[in-house]
Amino acid sequence: MSADSEPAGLEPIFLRVAPTDIALIKFLFESYEGVAVVRTVDRRAAVIVALVSRDFLAVARAILDDLSGRVAIEEIPPPAEAGEDWLLRLLAEE
Repeated sequence: MSADSEPAGLEPIFLRVAPTDIALIKFLFESYEGVAVVRTVDRRAAVIVALVSRDFLAVARAILDDLSGRVAIEEIPPPAEAGEDWLLRLLAEE
């Protein structure tokens, strides 16, 4: 695979939100096809991660900025442990 055809990669953005807002945020990002995939890291603590395509990082930041005026969102550092999420463990190994 040439360097031009390699995937752009993912940039994880970890967020703490209200549990009732998890579905809204997932739905919102899904409506912007190709920008990000949202996964729940810890449903009890309402921690999610937006796995953002690096090509769309500015778009994802704009979505989060607009959303922060509507719901409580706190960007947090990556949790110490990925738990049972195989994808987060894989990203941490890179």
